[in-house]
Amino acid sequence: MKKISAAFDGLKFSHSTLTYAIELARASKTMLSGIFLESFLYHGYKLHDMVGTHGISEVKMKHLSEKDTETRLKSVAIFEQTCKDAHISYSIHHDESIALQELFKESIYCDLLLISADETLKQAVEKRPTHFVRELLAQTQCPVLIVPDKYKEIEKVVLLYDGKPSSVYAIKMFNYMMPWLQNKETEVVSVTDPRDLIELPDQNLVKEFIKCHYPAATYTLLKGDPEVEIISHLKRSNKNSLIVSGAYQRTQVSRWFKTSMADRLMGEINMPLFIAHY
Repeated sequence: MKKISAAFDGLKFSHSTLTYAIELARASKTMLSGIFLESFLYHGYKLHDMVGTHGISEVKMKHLSEKDTETRLKSVAIFEQTCKDAHISYSIHHDESIALQELFKESIYCDLLLISADETLKQAVEKRPTHFVRELLAQTQCPVLIVPDKYKEIEKVVLLYDGKPSSVYAIKMFNYMMPWLQNKETEVVSVTDPRDLIELPDQNLVKEFIKCHYPAATYTLLKGDPEVEIISHLKRSNKNSLIVSGAYQRTQVSRWFKTSMADRLMGEINMPLFIAHY
């Protein structure tokens, strides 16, 4: 049995993350761990909400704190009842320290971590990718599935491949975690420099490898800037795709977690994104 963990902010509960997690756990017959993140610096109320006629009101603070607790408990109850209704094995973790540090630790002990692309663990709304998600991706110890704000059934799998070990590793980890998606329409997408020959890197080897797991896969070879061509290609798709990527890079120096490729995929493509460190 594998272990899938899903990260939640109990004050802004992501029903999309829950639905993706439930569907994955049910399809793979895995245990689902609900990680409810809290931070002593994060509340559902603002400073002016605590102010009474004579300054900071202890009564208001107590009421607001109790309301936060009630909201968090309601989120946990929704998670628990949904797991019971789906007849899947589950556990619940309450992480009440520094949210990112706790999530890093959780990632050591699970096979896959799910999180909403919009997660911030604070009141403010941020553009994708949020600071919280970027920090998580930089240090996670397991593959991560970043999910959009609304659940859509997966119709197609897009495997991003650049000839580097990291992209092949991501495909391996994806197949290990979600083998039942082998039956979905699968496309391998690669980008070459306009000055190079139009062929896949290590073409014979990668096609032999892909055929073992996705025998009906098709191949799309684009030319130009990967950050531009991949985004444009994905936007033209009329399918609800899941994108699989490791460190898609144009040079020997990995650019995945430092520059705009990951940012643009999360910011411009509202699809599930499977990312695995190499």
